[in-house]
Amino acid sequence: MAPNERQFYVFALLETLLNHLPGRWRVGALYDIGCQMDQSLKKWKFRPEWLPRFEWGVSIFHAYGHQWACQLWYHPRKSEHWGLSDGEGCERFWSQLRRLIPGLRVTGYHLTSLHS
Repeated sequence: MAPNERQFYVFALLETLLNHLPGRWRVGALYDIGCQMDQSLKKWKFRPEWLPRFEWGVSIFHAYGHQWACQLWYHPRKSEHWGLSDGEGCERFWSQLRRLIPGLRVTGYHLTSLHS
């Protein structure tokens, strides 16, 4: 996990999502560290009511960097729940948006003091 990537933020987002969904719905989460998120919920008994509501997986690109045992449980191609989803939709979306970055940058002399 990257130093700036904390599980707390993911859990906060998931809690917000679950607050807006019917209680009977299950949620699938394909995430780079989905295996760690699932294990944390189980190990620390944090939000035990969430366990039956989530199906965790590791996105395809990151799954091959995980240990074999992790791939057996969390690889989307080894589970009937994911179909052909690869968990990289957001990555492709942000990749397409990167062309907008240069045109959206704010420039001007008044910003130089922020970077000094």
